Amino acid sequence: KKQDQIDAGTAVGLSSEDGAELRAARARIAELEKELATVKRSSELFSEGRVVRPKELFPIVEQLGVEGHGLKSACRVLEIASSGFFMWRHRPPSARAIRRAWLTDVIIQIWEQSRRTYGWRRVQAELADAYDHVANKKLVRAIMREQGISGLPKRRKGRRNMINKETSADLVNRDFNRDGPNMLWMTDITEHLTREGRVFCCVVLDAWSRKIVGWSIDQRPTTAMVNSALGMAVAARRPPEGTTLHSDHGPQYTAWAFSQKIRADGLVHSLGTVGDAFDNAMVESFWGRMQTELLDRQKWSTRLELSTAMFDWIEAFYNPTRRHSALGNISPAEFERRHTEATTAA
Repeated sequence: KKQDQIDAGTAVGLSSEDGAELRAARARIAELEKELATVKRSSELFSEGRVVRPKELFPIVEQLGVEGHGLKSACRVLEIASSGFFMWRHRPPSARAIRRAWLTDVIIQIWEQSRRTYGWRRVQAELADAYDHVANKKLVRAIMREQGISGLPKRRKGRRNMINKETSADLVNRDFNRDGPNMLWMTDITEHLTREGRVFCCVVLDAWSRKIVGWSIDQRPTTAMVNSALGMAVAARRPPEGTTLHSDHGPQYTAWAFSQKIRADGLVHSLGTVGDAFDNAMVESFWGRMQTELLDRQKWSTRLELSTAMFDWIEAFYNPTRRHSALGNISPAEFERRHTEATTAA
């Protein structure tokens, strides 16, 4: 009765027609607010500057539905056919999708087993070797990019070394290629900080197989430390007379005690140019890998902790299992084992 009086104009209030228009306007506003929320959430699911293929929009619509947004509204916002989305939703996964899902799990597992250091090349090699599965490099790279995983170190631009003084004692001249073991050894020292102080590590590397044949760790970079690493290499490999040992001009390598050790073991000493890391590039590359894959990944509390980690990285990972690109993506130990088998068979 009161509403009839309002509609007749004899009482003050909102008429039925105005009330219907107001309710319709409120419903439209609520619908637009939901659509705006869907648009905002959709934009959050896209990476900035990313080009999205049409089929990649379907999972986004499904995610919006899980979060409470209307599926048809999401399809309209993303400008895709709702019929296509519902067909995709109820269709069983294709063989290609199943293979990609399996590859994703395996690639993540390989990356974790490599201590999160392998890039796509070594992952691809591990797939072929350990799983007998050939995967295209583009697919491996795409999956690793989707999962946010990558190898170490990151690519960076090199800097030109302006120091290049010649020395008459350089017997290598940056030619590191050799046809067999124990023909060219290379040695160098690196250091790293702990909360207790510095730890120094010296290695002797066989240029043919990239294997660390001798190493030593100490608190100070003394001649005794490099002699210890060389002694370990000689005892383990029994090099023939005339094996070349290449080093830089560090005081440890120009000391009288080190020269006497080399002569006693029948080795020939080679010295690179002064201040030029490229003359010892093979060992510098090894240090770069250790720095990236081990030393820089955490803060070290004690010298003992870091020394143990260095030993484990060299003897339990680098030599026996870590794949090396220069060796056809196999480990140094595996490279030498295959060479020995081939030589024996011949």
